[in-house]
Amino acid sequence: MLLLATQGAEEGLWLRAERQTAGRGRLGRTWSAPPGNFSGSTLVRLRASDPPSATLALTAAVALHDALGVFLTPSGMARLKWPNDVVVDGAKLSGILLERSGDAVVVGIGVNLAHHPDLSDRPTTSLAAQGVSVDPATFAEVLSEAFARWLARWRGEGIAAIRSAWLAAAHPLGTPLTARLPDGSAVDGLFDGLDPDGALILRLASGARHVIHAGDVFLL
Repeated sequence: MLLLATQGAEEGLWLRAERQTAGRGRLGRTWSAPPGNFSGSTLVRLRASDPPSATLALTAAVALHDALGVFLTPSGMARLKWPNDVVVDGAKLSGILLERSGDAVVVGIGVNLAHHPDLSDRPTTSLAAQGVSVDPATFAEVLSEAFARWLARWRGEGIAAIRSAWLAAAHPLGTPLTARLPDGSAVDGLFDGLDPDGALILRLASGARHVIHAGDVFLL
């Protein structure tokens, strides 16, 4: 998708892979997706008046949560985990990765529809494991519509509207979390919301608030 972006592809383009064998996850992890899962990406062209591009991660997460709510019953069983994972009963269902080149931001989204990997460091699940059957093409249609709606709100209402929607879809305030930071250290605390720019806030045992801008977050 980044190659197409450099060649002048327009905003709103979606690409979907039937299978993915050499994908990239957050922090350089490898990622693969067998047939039956959703692996797609879309292109956003940044404008001078847009909110900070990093907040597109929250926007994509809210759109993905909305799309999943069409298929899951009850719709609120899926919850958002910072920065952009969707989990069901603490197990990872999907993930999002943003890549930028110039004014182009590629939003990559992977969803375990039919299969889920067995990971050593976190539980995972799929829609199939939740008793839901949906084919990738159908899911792509629902997701593209949801993303277009939330992208318009991101531009028209700003990050405050996205932040409110993200918090409404997230695990409750006070949820115990641990954050593994890029320098290798870890911070344990209670989920205390997001700052105005979308960074994670943890309430430490001392009562102090710790703001985290990058890292891996795990439910305790």
